[in-house]
Amino acid sequence: MSPELTEPLVGQTSTETEDWWEQNKPPTDLIFDDGEPLESNRHRVSINLLCDSLLEVYRDRTDFFTGGNMFIYFSREQVKNKDFKGPDFFAVLDVDGSYTRQGWVVWDEGGRYPDVIIELMSPSTAKIDVTTKKDLYERTFKTADYFVYNPFDANSLRGWHLESSGNYEDIVANEKGWLWCQKLNLWVGVWQGEINRDFAPWLRFYDTEENLVLLPKEAERKRADNEQQRADNERKRAERLAAKLRELGEDPDSI
Repeated sequence: MSPELTEPLVGQTSTETEDWWEQNKPPTDLIFDDGEPLESNRHRVSINLLCDSLLEVYRDRTDFFTGGNMFIYFSREQVKNKDFKGPDFFAVLDVDGSYTRQGWVVWDEGGRYPDVIIELMSPSTAKIDVTTKKDLYERTFKTADYFVYNPFDANSLRGWHLESSGNYEDIVANEKGWLWCQKLNLWVGVWQGEINRDFAPWLRFYDTEENLVLLPKEAERKRADNEQQRADNERKRAERLAAKLRELGEDPDSI
């Protein structure tokens, strides 16, 4: 349930209890699409890239949920004020991720908030992302790892980790400029390359050995290349063995 949805007081009459539930029941008239476009096509592709990458690296797991550009509902006040904005990318661990959601409704998810959030900044959102939203994720969501990045600025990556004090502390970059995401056990860093015919500085994940986390299509292509390489190696090995047998006067086709 939402943090604002507390239990009725013991000793209340049935009428008082019914009134309490009427006033405090979770909102049900939620919307999940405000019709507003993203800042740019690169922002849209970046969101899909992050979600698809996490789904690929966690492909054998169903105990997480990842979403992008989705509403997160966490209080009645938020619904009343029609403040429906959600993070560009987020991940929640240790939840049932075997089914899809239209949005993330905290009181329907056992009070769970995102463990990791990434906001893709633009000139119109950058200030809010590092002030208002950062405060919300720190104080209300208590999100463990928060990152911001402008897909048009390779030097814009910043991140914070929630310490035991309950306050965000800056995540120090490694020598490559990557930031460590404790919750995902992955690096967050900038990769220069072409995606959807757009050569750009994309925000991507790297594993503990600093290997790029591949997109599903990239992983499929790599698996196919590896399989082809194994087949080529086996063919060359067979050819070498046949040549050796001929040197010894043996017919390899008769063996």
